Amino acid sequence: MHGLHLTADLLDCACDDALLCDTAALAALCRRETAAAGLTVVAELFHRFPAPQTAPAGITGVLLLAESHLAVHTWPELRGVTLDAYVCNYSADNSARAEALIEALLRHFQPQRLCRNRLLRGALMAPPQA
Repeated sequence: MHGLHLTADLLDCACDDALLCDTAALAALCRRETAAAGLTVVAELFHRFPAPQTAPAGITGVLLLAESHLAVHTWPELRGVTLDAYVCNYSADNSARAEALIEALLRHFQPQRLCRNRLLRGALMAPPQA
């Protein structure tokens, strides 16, 4: 149950509009960078929300990984994205792979404002301290 959970909130992204509004473009980017980071996609679901009349529609996408998951949510009207990558470290330490994945996605989205969080999971499984 030990793992690393990374989140990032991105605003004012300077990326191509397709990454914020086009389901196929976002899914392809996520699959490509997940594989490049050395993580294994086992299933996926990307959903584009109905567009309001005044703004383009956002997307929620999830890659189910053998190591855990990647979730991406876009807000085109804010040029915003949230990223959530969690990897289990049961049979191998996948922390560096999760870090590489988030870094690659940040390079593509090019946020002007960014807030990151890093959470080590599985504290209940740790041996008691003497």
